[in-house]
Amino acid sequence: MDAIFFSGGVYDTCMTAQSFHNHVRRDPWYHFFLAPLSVFFAVESIARVVRAPNWDSVVHLLAAIFAFVALLKLRLYPLKVQDRVIRLEERLRLKELLPPSLQPRIAELTEGQLIALRFASDAELPDLAAKALEENLKPAQIKQSVRRWRPDFWRV
Repeated sequence: MDAIFFSGGVYDTCMTAQSFHNHVRRDPWYHFFLAPLSVFFAVESIARVVRAPNWDSVVHLLAAIFAFVALLKLRLYPLKVQDRVIRLEERLRLKELLPPSLQPRIAELTEGQLIALRFASDAELPDLAAKALEENLKPAQIKQSVRRWRPDFWRV
């Protein structure tokens, strides 16, 4: 299904064909407008303080730092909450799909491993989770090992 999908300000033009190579989400308003503009504002403010160190330029710099930190935090807080929800969802999913011998080891999986495992289909999840535990796979290695990709279109 090739349609434009809107979720929380993020447009995705390929809902069904998600893979390791295209799963990273970009929010155009954040990544291509707000973030670069806040960096420009901060750099311009530093230059202003260096060229003409006065109270106005210092206040301008403080405002730029405030805007940069606020923008960063406003992005990171929902991502952390989302990671916690994914971690919970994947632990519940693993409890249902792993054999009883592996279930006690679910707590050994790192947050990054759990987040990466969400892309594995139900059929391949038990083997991939076991491999992640035995070989201490990094999240990117887990994602690259997924054969049948389970898309996540709700990622912010």
